[in-house]
Amino acid sequence: MKEEFSRTKLLFGEEKMKKLYEARVAIFGIGGVGGYVAEGLARSGVSHLVLVDSDRVSLSNLNRQIIATHATLGKYKVDVMRDRILDINPQAQVETFRCFYLPETAGRFDFRAYDYVVDAVDTVTAKLEIISRAKNSGTPVISSMGAGNKINPCLFRVLDIADTSMDPLAKVMRRECRKRGIERLKVVCSAEEPKRPLEETESSCTGNEDFSGLPVRGGRQKAVPGSTAFVPSVAGMMLAAEVVRDLISDDNCP
Repeated sequence: MKEEFSRTKLLFGEEKMKKLYEARVAIFGIGGVGGYVAEGLARSGVSHLVLVDSDRVSLSNLNRQIIATHATLGKYKVDVMRDRILDINPQAQVETFRCFYLPETAGRFDFRAYDYVVDAVDTVTAKLEIISRAKNSGTPVISSMGAGNKINPCLFRVLDIADTSMDPLAKVMRRECRKRGIERLKVVCSAEEPKRPLEETESSCTGNEDFSGLPVRGGRQKAVPGSTAFVPSVAGMMLAAEVVRDLISDDNCP
């Protein structure tokens, strides 16, 4: 095993490091949470990564996204993350998709080819499609619940979706998962009640979901959630840690 990962090998051993090296992980959403997932997995020795996101880096990303700097403004997030991963591990294999995952783009992805799927997107439609496809393919999946309007990173936990509380997105996901017969789903979720932003800025959205806990206005608008540097990063690293733990476990199951 390469010197870059020798400190991790001291904890996991050669056999488990080989599992990480050979694992293929797909990350849907390379934003405040998903960027840290990719970072954590790359630095843990996972060498086959699939990155899916349609967005470009913007000024509003600078406060919380690991790929966001003035040098990367305007660039596709998946491209910036790919280059960052290859700078960490030049031998990594990184596949990028500049698209938003929806039922109409689902045919581009073979979930059976992945050893693990990370859902770090922020719309219910996409999350449910990703989770359903992973479950139907027998591929382990973990999902991020809301990180917006939260300020206490210590309140994040790894839970089953049925045990979540205080999170508006998790509430919607619990209901929709039940409708689809999805009985179990590992998630990273905060028990903190969402804060109300001091300024109620609005932005257009493609659906009528609102994951900040604030009221939707006009059916097509939602309040932009507030964010910090430390909340999405903690959620992302917790997701990455769970993926690593499951990949090296002998009882890994979807």
